[in-house]
Amino acid sequence: MDLKFLVVDDSITMRRIVINSLRNLGYNNFVEAGEGREALEKLSTEAGINFIVTDWNMPEVSGLELVKAVRSDEKFSSIPILMVTTRGVKEDIVVALQAKVNNYIVKPFTPQILKEKIDQILQVS
Repeated sequence: MDLKFLVVDDSITMRRIVINSLRNLGYNNFVEAGEGREALEKLSTEAGINFIVTDWNMPEVSGLELVKAVRSDEKFSSIPILMVTTRGVKEDIVVALQAKVNNYIVKPFTPQILKEKIDQILQVS
């Protein structure tokens, strides 16, 4: 399956790290957004996005709000979402899972961790 990733993070550096990690894993199709509202616009205007990697803490629309918006929209509700965040406390992970993220990575992470989480999501979906 050819994946087209929407990479959402308010840090350009973090988006670069995620995209470079994905490239190293053999993925080459990306759309970027700096926060949740921009991500929702890209989802509506860019064809073929079928995987979202998002940060949680962002201005305007947070990653959690983005997840809830995607899950409540019939057109996008089945897109896998991987949350990559510094928020590692158990309560936050529970909240994210309740919002229906498919998987969760705490920063900093290695490309290997990213690969494992993506593979886990793709096996389930």
